[in-house]
Amino acid sequence: MKEIEFKVQGMTCQHCVNTVQRAVSSVEGVSKVEVFLDTGTVKVQLEGDVPFETIKKSVEEWGYKVVD
Repeated sequence: MKEIEFKVQGMTCQHCVNTVQRAVSSVEGVSKVEVFLDTGTVKVQLEGDVPFETIKKSVEEWGYKVVD
């Protein structure tokens, strides 16, 4: 199992956290998502080979910015 971590800008409340969590969870191959509002960090566990661009696109479709 592979784990990645990245930052997201634009999250200001628990609703934002839930939205980002749902967006990332909807990507096929994602097995676990943890979103931390205080640091803007997202930790993702992956099953198999999931392109980061797919996860990034899913988050950004909801109006948040993924920071590389």
